[in-house]
Amino acid sequence: QVQLVESGGGLVQPGESLRLSCAATIITMNLYTMEWYRQAPGKQREFVSRITDKGNTEYADSVKGRFAISRDSAKKTMYLQMNNLKPEDTAVYYCHIQLANEYWGPGTQVTVSS
Repeated sequence: QVQLVESGGGLVQPGESLRLSCAATIITMNLYTMEWYRQAPGKQREFVSRITDKGNTEYADSVKGRFAISRDSAKKTMYLQMNNLKPEDTAVYYCHIQLANEYWGPGTQVTVSS
């Protein structure tokens, strides 16, 4: 049973930064692709970023150049560095992994507001 737990969310002003963390239990993180998604109020959950087993990264166009995904396999933790945050980044952020089953964390709230 894989467990994912996000942390690091909060309330920030536009232009500020946050770093989200996703702690994963049991798995050997660098063998798998892991992803960040987000869901804003009244909207569908959307893809934000992924890091593959080979360390390749992908980003949604809306965050490209502002967000950076990384992982520390020894700490079993994936990160999302979010810079120059905008009000439209406000959402609950989730980490996700697809193994034989699909796993999601409970999410962490990010609010960007002046």
